[in-house]
Amino acid sequence: MHNLLSFLFRYGYCFLFVLLEFICLLLLFRFNNYQSGIGFTSANNFVGAVYNVSAEISSFFNLDIINKQLVLRNIELEAENSMLREKLKSVSPDSIVDELHFTLNHQGYGTIPARVVNNTINMQDNYITLDKGTCDGIYPEMGVANGNGIIGIVYMVSDHYSLVISLLNRKSSISCKFKHSDYFGYLRWQNNDSRYAFLEDLPRYAQFQKGDTIVTSGYSAVFPKGLIVGTVDNIADSEDGHSYLLRIRLAADFSCLDNVLVMHNRNCAEQHELESLIK
Repeated sequence: MHNLLSFLFRYGYCFLFVLLEFICLLLLFRFNNYQSGIGFTSANNFVGAVYNVSAEISSFFNLDIINKQLVLRNIELEAENSMLREKLKSVSPDSIVDELHFTLNHQGYGTIPARVVNNTINMQDNYITLDKGTCDGIYPEMGVANGNGIIGIVYMVSDHYSLVISLLNRKSSISCKFKHSDYFGYLRWQNNDSRYAFLEDLPRYAQFQKGDTIVTSGYSAVFPKGLIVGTVDNIADSEDGHSYLLRIRLAADFSCLDNVLVMHNRNCAEQHELESLIK
């Protein structure tokens, strides 16, 4: 107690000075608008700076929590991605064919589902046998496709089976064009590789590039316009040099055909009747 009284006696004048200064400043800022405004602004700036530093410190110490939350979220997204991949794997060829069936119906084409029961890919002229025939409404010159692309054209029919001229056949000649332009040519096979065919008679002024998509032109009653055929794999000149010769990577995999759709143009008879008048 003696030391406390000695300390206060020794520094009492300093404490009194500080107290009086505080009272003076309080009166100054309390009863003078100008000084009050300056004091308020300064106090706000000081408090704001303190809050900012405090927020940065809190954010730094919360990084560990945020990082854990991000890790958990990544795990959830990975699990969801894995689940979606499994669902994609479970999509059957039947569902893809169903989507093609829906598209063709909206373009005025009827469809008949069938399955491939025999198929060749290594002969000079390859054919495909289907398990549907005239009893199912199939007749010659009907187009055949699956969910990946066109397959061929029906050639001969019995009561319960159909013989299809595959795209991998020298007799096959399909009018095709570029997906994003109207330049067209004829797709033919040159009996060497089941993955490729060649687009011939393409004019020299046609504009295209490697990787462009090739689709059916719709210039016949067999296939509607826009069915996928393949993509441009290589560009060369024809033998006479008057046109391009494009190697097309076929969209359909002919080594594993199963479910297909046989399509027929509902207005085919009317079109053929009109065209026969000029022959």
